[in-house]
Amino acid sequence: MGLFLFKRLGTLLATLLGASVVIFLVLEILPGNAAQILMGPDASPEAVQALAAKLGLDLPPMTRYWQWLGGLLVGDLGVSYSYSTPVLELVLERLALTVPLALMAMTFTTVLALVTGIYAASHHNRAGDVGMMSLAQIGIAVPNFWFAILLILLFSVQLQWFSAGGFPGWDEGVLQGLKSLLLPAISLAVVQSAILARITRSALLEVLREDFVRTARAKGLSPRATLWGHVLRNAMIPVITVMGLQFANLLAGTIVVENVFYLPGLGRLIFQAISNRDLIVVRNCVMLLAAMVIVVNFVVDVLYAVIDPRVKASDI
Repeated sequence: MGLFLFKRLGTLLATLLGASVVIFLVLEILPGNAAQILMGPDASPEAVQALAAKLGLDLPPMTRYWQWLGGLLVGDLGVSYSYSTPVLELVLERLALTVPLALMAMTFTTVLALVTGIYAASHHNRAGDVGMMSLAQIGIAVPNFWFAILLILLFSVQLQWFSAGGFPGWDEGVLQGLKSLLLPAISLAVVQSAILARITRSALLEVLREDFVRTARAKGLSPRATLWGHVLRNAMIPVITVMGLQFANLLAGTIVVENVFYLPGLGRLIFQAISNRDLIVVRNCVMLLAAMVIVVNFVVDVLYAVIDPRVKASDI
């Protein structure tokens, strides 16, 4: 297990370094001048040049890359051009909303998908299976921002059970904060749960055809006991893979939904930073999202070895 973790950790660090290079290079080749945007179109060239020097934009790209990488290692992400606030402070403030939102959406996704997928697999080729998979297909086809608008029209405009947008802050109470995140979490979870439900069903049906399942049934185990005791664990590897990717996608995919509900999260911060061409905020936020995806994949790899020892053995 030690060698397995060591190799996976080495891959994790190499991938993080490669991601930092790609993110830096992509943002470097973008047209425009952040200093010019901050000063306005009527600013003199001397004023723009002075601001660029103050922000460090006149330094060679390699120098700025190493400064940025060194800052990442010690937690110094620099100061936002447009907010004049440390980027780390901005990111942590917005993550206090985005992470609970993603966790809520992932919880809804997991519960809905597992219940739907297990029910459909256990009722294969029957009315329940066809009905659940039809709903899942509709869920896949519906964009989450469009579903978010429908939720606002129904629960905020018509029924007036929830606010149409905004976030009161955790200081107003945890329940009040979670209530304001409920509709956004549901809108994010619908598409993800539909995808995961179909994968769960397919994985369960594949395992149900294995010889050891027929052996378990021949020994007298009931279909329910066979499903929960033997089939589910063996079918979890592809399901966990998709769950890990979906959680990372939920963190990165909140940009549109946070703007629909006017939530001050990380997604809205990225959107505003792109509009202001605040490259230092964009660069650090994108790197954070990339790091989350990479770390989640690392955790999924470790879970593989825990669930199925054959994965660890074949890797070593």
